[in-house]
Amino acid sequence: MVTLKGEQIYLRALEPEDLEFIHTIENDESIWELSSTVTPYSRFLIKEYLEHSHKDIYEVKQLRLLISDYNNTAIGLIDVFDFDIKNRRAGIGILIYNTKNRAKGYGKEALALLSNYCFLHLDLHQLYCNISETNEASIKLFENQGFTRIGLKKDWNFQNGKYTNEYSYQLINNVH
Repeated sequence: MVTLKGEQIYLRALEPEDLEFIHTIENDESIWELSSTVTPYSRFLIKEYLEHSHKDIYEVKQLRLLISDYNNTAIGLIDVFDFDIKNRRAGIGILIYNTKNRAKGYGKEALALLSNYCFLHLDLHQLYCNISETNEASIKLFENQGFTRIGLKKDWNFQNGKYTNEYSYQLINNVH
């Protein structure tokens, strides 16, 4: 049985009622740099996305799950993207949206749950992520979950009138 339930949070598939939460996140310019977003998303486009979010990861090459607490409050999103079954790898990204919910262990638990799911149920060999050098909280989160820094992309992103570097991280499943 697949369990994506932790002590404080659980991960679940997206539902139509998540439209406003996702719309808020996708249109918050303060976090666009995390997803390389440069334009707002309409409710119409997000509604269409939600209508197709049930599709299989093997078909669409991505999986987005909502992070919820046990009061059914949406806390954030966690994604598997660039799902590559041939090479058994995928990217992973996470966002705890409201700053009052950060540094409470929700991200740590969500990342551990989804990493285990990817290794045990999707049979992946490795996960990777890309983190801005200025995002100290994400660097700490991923390093504490066993991700290893494998590279630096110099002047990778242009933000607020200047270039910033980005680190590459990976987590290899050595069980196989």
